[in-house]
Amino acid sequence: MGVFAHPDDESLLAGGVLVQHHVSGARTAVVTATWAANSRRAPELAHALAILGAGAPRLLGYADARNPESAHEQPRLVDAPLDEAIGRLVAHIRTFKPDLVVTHDALGQLTGHPDHQHTHRITLLAVEAAGLAHLYPEAGAPWQPVALYAATHPESGVDGLRPLLEAVGKAVLAVPDSYVTTTVDVSLWAETKWRAILAHRSEAARERSLPGLLARLPEQARRRIIETEYFTRLTPGPVPGDRHRLTV
Repeated sequence: MGVFAHPDDESLLAGGVLVQHHVSGARTAVVTATWAANSRRAPELAHALAILGAGAPRLLGYADARNPESAHEQPRLVDAPLDEAIGRLVAHIRTFKPDLVVTHDALGQLTGHPDHQHTHRITLLAVEAAGLAHLYPEAGAPWQPVALYAATHPESGVDGLRPLLEAVGKAVLAVPDSYVTTTVDVSLWAETKWRAILAHRSEAARERSLPGLLARLPEQARRRIIETEYFTRLTPGPVPGDRHRLTV
């Protein structure tokens, strides 16, 4: 299960991994924290998820921090009560019962978007809470995912993206290479991933968005950027036999 802030984050950050798991026969799903079901980007999200084989959209229903039209009369994700947002995500986790959960890293990906950062925090807390029966009992029977992964970008892997983002005045926030625990070659699924990115038509048409920036690159340069995905494993729950014990 992917948990991402906006429509298009799932395709950009983990589209290859989602396709890879779908093709192998695994169930996949994506929870999107912002933009409502009646918003203009919802049909684009549904199209992208169909391409990726990730089922129908699952929405938390909050507004984008920088776009009030994303969910009329709903609070921005960054302003919503934390307990409420965690509970909504716990319900999705307990319903779908994923073994693996993927979300944003603590930096909020390359540009440090506040919705990305907050989705990371909410997911960390929800993955732990989902396995505890006394938390959010109204959200269903407890379910503990095996592992949580943060999609990320190492310093050695942003050479192709840095000039694109800096040219439009955006930050480039990368983690030390040592922070990456899993590097996935998704070149076999890069074409499908790219079709999913392009399904977010309104973003691909914008000059400053990452889909728009990628769309204007030559195909070979674009493939070099999208055919590798990076993750950091953040294993939830207690660790049996922990050898690094606290002492008093």
